[in-house]
Amino acid sequence: MNTLSIFYDPHCGLCTTFRLWLERQKKSVRVEFIGYSSKQAEERMPNIRQLHADQEIIVLADDGRWWQGSAAWIVCLWTTFEYRAWSFRLATPQWQPMVKRLVHALSNRRHQISQLMGLKSEGQLWSAVAQLQDETCIDGSCQLPRIKPPALPYLTQAKQNTITTH
Repeated sequence: MNTLSIFYDPHCGLCTTFRLWLERQKKSVRVEFIGYSSKQAEERMPNIRQLHADQEIIVLADDGRWWQGSAAWIVCLWTTFEYRAWSFRLATPQWQPMVKRLVHALSNRRHQISQLMGLKSEGQLWSAVAQLQDETCIDGSCQLPRIKPPALPYLTQAKQNTITTH
């Protein structure tokens, strides 16, 4: 297995935040994210609508194997070097019932959690970027206006500062 396709909800702030988090992790396999309702998703996995991808994440490996729900989340952790040990632990019979309940609860409430935590979906992020005005760079460096990022525990203060381009 070299590549995993993760079918997710790009209209969900929690899902988008997870995508951004996983993209920053060092991984053992290539990972690509595909909106579950996109044409590309249907081409890649023709039965995706019958699997209710709008309710639970689906992960498809390039060798044809696929996982859904809690198993898919565990596979996502497995891809990372830092959290691989956790993926093995959470996949054990002792942890599976708790993981399934947690994933089910999060999946059913992901939009409410996103709103409560101020997490932005991809569409909301692109809309914010589109509203940025071009700055004229007189001295060769441009300073973009500060955009307050959502309160995410993994962002450090340094990463939240103004972005400067040269």
